[in-house]
Amino acid sequence: MDLVKSGNFWFPEGISTFAKSADSLFYFILVCSLILMLGLLAITLYFVIKYRRTPKNLVPDKHVTHHDVLETTWTVIPTLLVLFIFYWGYKDFLKISLPPMNAEEIYVVGQKWMWNFDYPKSGKKSMAELVVPVHVPIKLIMTSKDVLHSFFVPNFRIKRDVVPNRYTRIWFEAQKEGLYHIFCTEFCGDGHSKMLGAVRVVSEHEYAAWLKGETEGEAAVPSVETGKKIYTQMCSACHSLDGSKMIGPSWKGIFGTKREFVSGASVDADENYIRESIENPNAKIVKGFAPQMASFSGLLSEKEMGSIIEFIKSLK
Repeated sequence: MDLVKSGNFWFPEGISTFAKSADSLFYFILVCSLILMLGLLAITLYFVIKYRRTPKNLVPDKHVTHHDVLETTWTVIPTLLVLFIFYWGYKDFLKISLPPMNAEEIYVVGQKWMWNFDYPKSGKKSMAELVVPVHVPIKLIMTSKDVLHSFFVPNFRIKRDVVPNRYTRIWFEAQKEGLYHIFCTEFCGDGHSKMLGAVRVVSEHEYAAWLKGETEGEAAVPSVETGKKIYTQMCSACHSLDGSKMIGPSWKGIFGTKREFVSGASVDADENYIRESIENPNAKIVKGFAPQMASFSGLLSEKEMGSIIEFIKSLK
């Protein structure tokens, strides 16, 4: 999933159907710009040297006011070039904006600071990881729960703003199995740089199995390592592991301790308290913190919930 291990100097490996066209347009504009820049630089240097002031050439022979052929050339050619680039870009824009009729729809919800995915045909939900089948067009229907976000997958060459109270759409078709980064590219607060996710592209058989339940070979037993992975993907923007205060309470050493709330009540931090804090975070607000956490109710499997609890238990 490392962006620099595949691809080239400019881009990571392109694995969607329209990545090649998008890259080709970029390189065309880049080459045209380099030719124009080097041409202007060469002409400028030529004029500086040829028409420099010398003891034998103190005053210019004549003052040139215009040149019809030259002015027409440098107006018509760039205009045609820009129109061609516009046509190419607009054609690709229509391609990326109009998904195929048979595209599988997945709902995406951005919120501070994570991505949630909902698969309406199966009722499956996932967080931070978008699982899709290879060689199948996928239509993303996206919205935000709070502020502006922007959904960006570099390997797919797709990026679209995610806006509160409305839906934006984009589609792609992955051509290669693997794990690919998701970034938020719209500054959305303190945890913006940690609003990460991944697209996991799998075979159609594996995707069908995943929709039905656990993927093949995946244990359903909660583990500390799974909990740590979930923390890194979804919780690290708000909760620290070293005792430092962030947007939410630190997880370090909280299991088994007495938690005091703004209501004046207190409770021991056991498994039930942790589960309630994840599914209904505003039920008990820890003293010194504001009710800012969104509910994760229905978004975590029993394995994932248990893994987070086990990970918190391990933090002494």
